[in-house]
Amino acid sequence: MGGTPSLEVAARPAVARTGAARARAAGGPAHARTLQADRGLCHAASGLLTPDAHLSTLRFSCGGTIEGYHRASLWLQTDRPVSRSDLVLMVHQTRFDRLAVGFTYVDGQTRWQEVRQGDYGSHWRAGGQILFEAPERSVPLSSVTMRFDRLASLGLLRARLIPRTDAVVQSTGMAVGVGAALTLLLVSGIYSLSLAVAVRRSYLAWQAGWSAVMLLWGAVWSQAHLGIFPSLAGTWSAQIATFLACSAIAIATASAVLAVERGLVSARLRVAALVLGAVVGVVGVPLALIRSESLAQWGDVLGLIVIADLIAVAAYLALAWRRGSVEARDFLAAWCLPMAVLAFIHIVDVDDSAWGGGSKLLVLLAATWQALWLSASATRRLALLRVERDRARSAEAQAHELARRDPLTALPNRRGFIESVTPLLERARADSLPAALLLVDIDRFKSINDIHGHEAGDAVLCGIGRRIARWEGPMCTVARLGRRGVRLADDRHGRACAQPLCREHPQRDRRLRPSRSGGRAAGDGERRRRRSAPRVRFPAALPAG
Repeated sequence: MGGTPSLEVAARPAVARTGAARARAAGGPAHARTLQADRGLCHAASGLLTPDAHLSTLRFSCGGTIEGYHRASLWLQTDRPVSRSDLVLMVHQTRFDRLAVGFTYVDGQTRWQEVRQGDYGSHWRAGGQILFEAPERSVPLSSVTMRFDRLASLGLLRARLIPRTDAVVQSTGMAVGVGAALTLLLVSGIYSLSLAVAVRRSYLAWQAGWSAVMLLWGAVWSQAHLGIFPSLAGTWSAQIATFLACSAIAIATASAVLAVERGLVSARLRVAALVLGAVVGVVGVPLALIRSESLAQWGDVLGLIVIADLIAVAAYLALAWRRGSVEARDFLAAWCLPMAVLAFIHIVDVDDSAWGGGSKLLVLLAATWQALWLSASATRRLALLRVERDRARSAEAQAHELARRDPLTALPNRRGFIESVTPLLERARADSLPAALLLVDIDRFKSINDIHGHEAGDAVLCGIGRRIARWEGPMCTVARLGRRGVRLADDRHGRACAQPLCREHPQRDRRLRPSRSGGRAAGDGERRRRRSAPRVRFPAALPAG
């Protein structure tokens, strides 16, 4: 799966390959040396109880097939003089019960160092490496010997002889790279989980689970966990890493497939991808427990299943993308780099590149990039959805506001008036207060339209509306209910709204007073000359309720 770790069991049957060894002048000592079981190493076998000191009694063979080492001790020795003393042996993590390294000098002395399953001491380094530093002596080394007790598979063994200064640089670079990748995976997993909880999307939860599994795999493979759990060193860590690798593939498959809406792609292809992912996860359990030469063979079989799973999921996402799935597009974009890395490491042998981390470090970095890309794309997509939702809510609120307001005067219409006056009446009923309604009617308004035009009439209505609307508040509401009139309602007394209008026009206060006929305004002597003056009705106070 894109971004998932390459299985330890799928490594090539070579102890190590880092490129050509750098040599000094003709016949000079090597600057760095790769140790391979089929070239550059001689081998011998003995019982598990044979002491390390019996090294000189063993008969080493520099050719032929190495067999029968699973339940015995396998001895591997350099086949030519090392000719320098400032060397470090870097052995990459694999499955064995005990590893002893002997540095033999030209004076015949051999200095031994060892690690055991569950106890690597200070020899472990980041990136699944075990470091053995040759003791400093005035005489150069003549050979280096490795003794493995109960080695699971020779094909998983990788070792290098490098100068001490190069070892320090590589160990530091590996620690920095692994630390940065694990930190980013942790941040991405927490962020994806928080998004899954916030928006309730299942594929984000699967993505968070995948990031968590990749984080655990990276910590176990790089041996970073040995700082907290040193007893897990050796075979146990290798078995846990294999299981986590298979689990990561299964979870990645579920995350990609379930992110696409059901029904966009054929159900058979969907089920096939999920089944292949589940098979990889289930097979990871027995595969992690195997400790025999068949481990590499089972790894090859599992590799074929993983490739089939990759093809199925890629086809599923490609079809979903063509049918408009944004999630499928994001997953395919996130998988570009991891899938390119997987293809590259299966074609080119990079097991000892990248400070010795090889293919596993490249996969870890690609997985980190994929996790960050998926988190960023999910954030961007959810942000766009939020913007669209806010726009829809704003448009809905605007439409609701337009539906309750008069388009000409911007005053509330009948619907808005009812919505506004209902709380006033309820408050008046609760407090036993009277409520009043003021009706403002414009007489002979039709003559204004006929003489001056409808635009002038609209200007008159808007001017009156603006003046009256200024006294609208929590205890008074204004609305235009008809074609000419304006209504003001108050939950205490109608004059609370009318008095400010009269104060603004004191010259009209004398002629805008209630008449004897139940509230119709009567003018003074000027009424005959200005028959088009507004007529204001003050109905009697409305009883509360």
